[in-house]
Amino acid sequence: MTTTPRGSSPVATAMAVLRCFSPERPVLGVVEIAEEIGLHKSSVSRMMTTLEAEDLVEQDPLSKKFRLGLGLLSVAGSLLANLDVRRAALPVLTGLTERTGETSSLVIWDGFDAVIVEQVPSANPIKHATELGTRFSTVQDASVRVRLAALPEGEREAFFAAASRSRAAYQRLVRADRDGIAVNNGDTTPDEVGVAATVRDHRGRLIAAILIAVPRYRVDTERLSALCDACRGAADELTRALGGTPEQRTA
Repeated sequence: MTTTPRGSSPVATAMAVLRCFSPERPVLGVVEIAEEIGLHKSSVSRMMTTLEAEDLVEQDPLSKKFRLGLGLLSVAGSLLANLDVRRAALPVLTGLTERTGETSSLVIWDGFDAVIVEQVPSANPIKHATELGTRFSTVQDASVRVRLAALPEGEREAFFAAASRSRAAYQRLVRADRDGIAVNNGDTTPDEVGVAATVRDHRGRLIAAILIAVPRYRVDTERLSALCDACRGAADELTRALGGTPEQRTA
């Protein structure tokens, strides 16, 4: 999938460059980045020099390829440090991962995208874990759908209109969801199950979700039910920690 700048400014180009890096491709050369974002390699080379000077990327002295730099932490650190929900969520996620043995994450929303801002990975050698900042945007994603179900109809319509998303797919998938819980049973990745439950603050506003990600081979009907209950319990625990009142759920 090609990553293109979302504008013509140097900032848009720099962001396109940084988005090229991923857990699957942590180290990239100038030619690879140029092909990815559709710019000439000389332009990319100049941009990498600038990013390196700001510690946003670093270059391997032998391969001459680049990886993301520690300077990004100073940029993102102040944002993450001020997310009270993130601080409150960490002990909840830790307990959830200990109880289930699976990776648990805190998700907040940026527009219609769900973004992972905190995570406690499973100790199992085979697990599903995702880097912080990963975005989910489709109706197949449990963390997106759990919010959609709670939105007013007008806002839900805006979601479908924004990127021609499939209303039919949403209506099909939402029938399998529980009250306040959404399940991605291999809908985005065949070997993964995701379970998400909503979190509200002291004003009753929907502000986040807790997400459990599990290799699908470890999930049968009974296990899925237990994961849903555990996820809902953790989300209610975080809601109470934020001064909110968990919603009454149907049986």
